[in-house]
Amino acid sequence: MYVNMKTMKHIVPLIIFSLLLGACSEYTKIVKSNDYEAKYAYAKRCFEKKQYSKALPLFEDVVGMFKGTSRAEESLYLLAQCSFENKDYVAASQYFMTYCNTFPKGEYAELSRFYAAYALYLDSPDARLDQSDTKKAIAQLQTFLEFYPKSEKIGEAQKYLHELEDKLCYKELLAVKLYYNLGNYLGNNYLSSVITAQNVLKEYPYTKYREELMYYIVASKYQMALLSVKDKLQLRYRDVIDEYFNYISEYPDGKYAKLLTKYYEKAKSEIKEL
Repeated sequence: MYVNMKTMKHIVPLIIFSLLLGACSEYTKIVKSNDYEAKYAYAKRCFEKKQYSKALPLFEDVVGMFKGTSRAEESLYLLAQCSFENKDYVAASQYFMTYCNTFPKGEYAELSRFYAAYALYLDSPDARLDQSDTKKAIAQLQTFLEFYPKSEKIGEAQKYLHELEDKLCYKELLAVKLYYNLGNYLGNNYLSSVITAQNVLKEYPYTKYREELMYYIVASKYQMALLSVKDKLQLRYRDVIDEYFNYISEYPDGKYAKLLTKYYEKAKSEIKEL
């Protein structure tokens, strides 16, 4: 049978439109339906097709109705996964934690606790912004590691944890740099630089910013020595020398080794003259 191609160009869009209209009509009926089993089955089909935005409101409807039934556990987990796939990470984390609290020994308990933390990890803001949410993500990851020390997800969780801790360190490093650059403006900002850097190293001794933080401790103490009154010169230059040896013992060929060696030589010569 011969089919005119020009005619087909008009027929194909109509067929597609009719199919889409039928699908939309079916979805609308399901949304309005009080048949929660049918709604649940349709939501699962949408989920399997990765139509998470369509599945989400359906799961929201059935979760409450299925409370206390065999469907409750899976529907809550799939609701959380829909939120996660839709990149609503805060809501996803809350749903996953609701699952953990409701079904602590459930089939999806381990994955839910992992994704509750992972969602917050993905939602963690830029290091220059407030890091309250980053700290919540760290707490969730630490909880996961405590609950499931033998999980297959342990490597991922540790990786995300270290990244978030380094983000907190980087934020503090920015403060260290700011204090150092402010110098003696409106107070002894070098001392603030030292204290901040030392606190970070105490809390996160294995941070990837360790060398840079140690550099600012030496450099800040050196600047404090240069600006010191005579009575405190010897003590402050000795502090420079002590911190220099702390740095050079860890980073003999470090990025700042040459510069800090100059500070060390200056400090040593000043001590001899005192």
